[in-house]
Amino acid sequence: MASEEASLRALESLMTEFFHDCTTNERKREIEELLNNFAQQIGAWRFCLYFLSSTRNDYVMMYSLTVFENLINKMWLGVPSQDKMEIRSCLPKLLLAHHKTLPYFIRNKLCKVIVDIGRQDWPMFYHDFFTNILQLIQSPVTTPLGLIMLKTTSEELACPREDLSVARKEELRKLLLDQVQTVLGLLTGILETVWDKHSVTAATPPPSPTSGESGDLLSNLLQSPSSAKLLNQPIPILDAESEYICSLALECLAHLFSWIPLSASITPSLLTTIFHFARFGCDIRARKMASVNGSSQNCVLGQERGRLGVLAMSCINELMSKNCVPMEFEEYLLRMFQQTFYLLQKITKDNNAHTVKSRLEELDESYIEKFTDFLRLFVSVHLRRIESYSQFPVVEFLTLLFKYTFHQPTHEGYFSCLDIWTLFLDYLTSKIKSRLGDKEAVLNRYEDALVLLLTEVLNRIQFRYNQAQLEELDDETLDDDQQTEWQRYLRQSLEVVAKVMELLPTHAFSTLFPVLQDNLEVYLGLQQFIVTSGSGHRLNITAENDCRRLHCSLRDLSSLLQAVGRLAEYFIGDVFASRFSDALTVVERLVKVTLYGSQIKLYNIETAVPSVLKPDLIDVHAQALAALQAYSHWLAQYCSEAHRQSTQQFVTLISTTMDAVTPLISTKVQDKLLLSACHLLVSLATTVRPVFLVSIPAVQKVFNRITDASAQRLVNKAQVLVCRALSNILLLPWPNLPENEQQWPVRSINHASLISALSRDYRNLKPNAVGPQRKMPLDNTKVIIHQTLSVLEDIVENISGESTKSRQICYQSLQESVQVSLALFPAFIHQSDVTDEMLSFFLTLFRGLRVQMGVPFTEQIIQTFLNMFTREQLAESILHEGSTGCRVVEKFLKILQVVVQEPGQAFKPFLPSIIALCMEQVYPIIAEAFGQSFLQPDIHLFKQNLFYLETLNTKQKLYHKKIFRTTMLFQFVNVLLQVLVHKSHDLLQEEIGIAIYNMASVDFDGFFVAFLPEFLTSCDGVDANQKNVLGRNFKMDRVRRERAQAKGRASVGSQAWHLFSEEGGGRLPPCVVCTP
Repeated sequence: MASEEASLRALESLMTEFFHDCTTNERKREIEELLNNFAQQIGAWRFCLYFLSSTRNDYVMMYSLTVFENLINKMWLGVPSQDKMEIRSCLPKLLLAHHKTLPYFIRNKLCKVIVDIGRQDWPMFYHDFFTNILQLIQSPVTTPLGLIMLKTTSEELACPREDLSVARKEELRKLLLDQVQTVLGLLTGILETVWDKHSVTAATPPPSPTSGESGDLLSNLLQSPSSAKLLNQPIPILDAESEYICSLALECLAHLFSWIPLSASITPSLLTTIFHFARFGCDIRARKMASVNGSSQNCVLGQERGRLGVLAMSCINELMSKNCVPMEFEEYLLRMFQQTFYLLQKITKDNNAHTVKSRLEELDESYIEKFTDFLRLFVSVHLRRIESYSQFPVVEFLTLLFKYTFHQPTHEGYFSCLDIWTLFLDYLTSKIKSRLGDKEAVLNRYEDALVLLLTEVLNRIQFRYNQAQLEELDDETLDDDQQTEWQRYLRQSLEVVAKVMELLPTHAFSTLFPVLQDNLEVYLGLQQFIVTSGSGHRLNITAENDCRRLHCSLRDLSSLLQAVGRLAEYFIGDVFASRFSDALTVVERLVKVTLYGSQIKLYNIETAVPSVLKPDLIDVHAQALAALQAYSHWLAQYCSEAHRQSTQQFVTLISTTMDAVTPLISTKVQDKLLLSACHLLVSLATTVRPVFLVSIPAVQKVFNRITDASAQRLVNKAQVLVCRALSNILLLPWPNLPENEQQWPVRSINHASLISALSRDYRNLKPNAVGPQRKMPLDNTKVIIHQTLSVLEDIVENISGESTKSRQICYQSLQESVQVSLALFPAFIHQSDVTDEMLSFFLTLFRGLRVQMGVPFTEQIIQTFLNMFTREQLAESILHEGSTGCRVVEKFLKILQVVVQEPGQAFKPFLPSIIALCMEQVYPIIAEAFGQSFLQPDIHLFKQNLFYLETLNTKQKLYHKKIFRTTMLFQFVNVLLQVLVHKSHDLLQEEIGIAIYNMASVDFDGFFVAFLPEFLTSCDGVDANQKNVLGRNFKMDRVRRERAQAKGRASVGSQAWHLFSEEGGGRLPPCVVCTP
């Protein structure tokens, strides 16, 4: 006893010292080593049992329980039976004796340790494990403790960790399933008893704000008036102990429901009881009483009552999440839905005391989240099976969901509700597509609800109706999806609008277009307020209130333009003719708006609030262009119709659009507006492709501006887009015209002129541009290369999937620039940034135009690359130039891959030299890079590259390849052995050992006969005798035997590590990867 007492005092002292602020890390490591050594001693658990019963030091108790946990989970098989019996007996007694005085985290840890024993021994050696838990639950004094044990058992046994065999997992689950009916009965009894004990038993409840809520809607939702009356009873006031017991019982149910199947064990009585407790979450009166009474205890009580509602909803959602529902359980589900929608009506009911929004604001945020989860599960999983029940009124449910959605107190809550509506609309769309004969009946049933939804969603994105909420949205910070909170809000709202449009196109258009028109009138009316000032034009709207109203109107117009653009897809295809009039109206308005903005240059106008109104004006103009671009497929279909009918209306639309776009192709225009104009131009050239486009004067202006050497170049992205558009105008075949009417000769000449102008400065570069005799600074040369190749590469990439004639013309125009690129390539081989761009260009050429390039020129290119990428150059790129150098080699290899994969015999002569390059130069250098990474201290890089190496071996038998086996194998083994011995990456000890074994097993004879003696000879700090001992102990039969026993563990590596540690004191020289 004296020894135990002394050990306890010493341990308390050590733990106090360990957690003291002044204790150094070195001293903490020493204490940690002492504690670990103690825990490994046989019989240490006896001391820990004494410590647990004799100390009040939390650190000591937690340490002692950790010793038990380690013993049970890692060493239990080796513990004598008598000791196991003693532990199984003592720990529950300890828990029973002290559970009321132990800190909750110590108590929970002790419960977990006892459950761990049950996980190992129940029922064979610990037959009363579960019986004891049931007895604890049934005794009023120990009910909370029993419930904690039950929840821990469900967590640890029903969903065990991976350290149990599959058979044992299945056995535990079966054992628990046998107990489910008993357990659910006990939990039902506990909850019912508490409820009944505290319920108001008077026949007539006192009047209250919530009494008398069972109206017609409620009668529809519930099967009988008695059910409504039952759920309308006042919610009882629970004492603290009862609330605690109920919260534990509901936590148990939530976890049990997460894994038990739906069955008759889940009785109607249990479900009704859970719903009783779900009402706690929407009991505003109790929360108000708690806050009015003022004391902190009452406030905590109100929070606990709300928590019971959250826990009850968690139970309901666990049941709701199960998609596989037995036939006999469907009636239960219907009852669950009815009871939950009673709660939904309760929390969305308007009365004199509360608006719906204020009611939701007063509820616990977690409860609202759980309720929203329920609604999402209902719509996504169960609506299809419940909708057919005549007792369940889906339209009335949508009415409640509508109120719930549009009175959400938070943006996140609103987003979540929009997701539910999206799920519902997807369900409706799918249902209609599968039952086209019933389409009208289905739509008529839901039409009013959908129109109401559309109207309200549109209102919610407009400042005119929702300014306070919209101004709260962040429009600057990007989330993980690279969108702001405002952009996310708008995108989700427009998705709902689009889905309603798909179902009710006429209604949606007639709802949206008048709203758009109203805001357009404001925008188009701004011209009358423009006055001329000394520095240009100014918008003569200066009153603060007028500026604010204009700001809101412009923001709304921007959103509505995006909405109109989002609906473009619903005017094309089979419905083109039937919806032509509506689409034409939209497109004409968009063309008018874009032309108006370009002509009076609203984007450059002075305003009274430039930081607000100018961005608004720019955004409206940009969104109008983007919306018009969205209708490019409609314009393409109209183009086909116009070709057959020769309509002047289409020509006017396209010409006017170009009049709106051309003034914006300028360096004086803001990037946002410039890029919108460029994208629209690309769509007109690529998607619409009208025959007359090139002859429009506005398009000719763009050609002249881009080919004018004296004109200032656009920002690179815009320049690339405009050049793509101009190239496509000349290269892409015109739709609905035969080959002999495509005017290829003229278009070919014009395209050659275009490319010649675009590449003028580039073609004038000479191979000495990088040398000391260069005529312009190197940086200027690099800019020319970058600007030209980015344009040419984009042109090739966008033509690669087109007709043979288009690709022929494209290559003819590019031929001189390609030859210049090949001539320049050797001069820039040491400039990895330039080499990267050139190889990117060549890779695009090989992918899109290799047939047009022909075999002789392809051979010249490949031979140039093979000559330039010497072993030294490859090593420089891979080992010394970082990510850019690696990209260079990667693109070079991709070019070779394209050549090798080309069908037919044309490129087969290149195969031997390509294979030789890869085998003799590329692969050894890559292996060397791998080897060098194993010398770095970065353990994450080490682990990643070791994984890649092993994966290559698993999939491609890398270690067995001749080049690896003969030149690299034992160098890798050498490096990895040294890492093991030096203990620099001990966390990866097992992975390293497995890799060593996999490498050595390729040639065990060579490993033992040649490598090992040489390795030992090179070891400094180990004398000859120790080397002989190491060599004798490292036997092949022992390695193979251990390998067989280990079933995948690292026998060679572990042998090396242990033998060197024991015999050589772990002293080995630093290692170096030799270059083969």
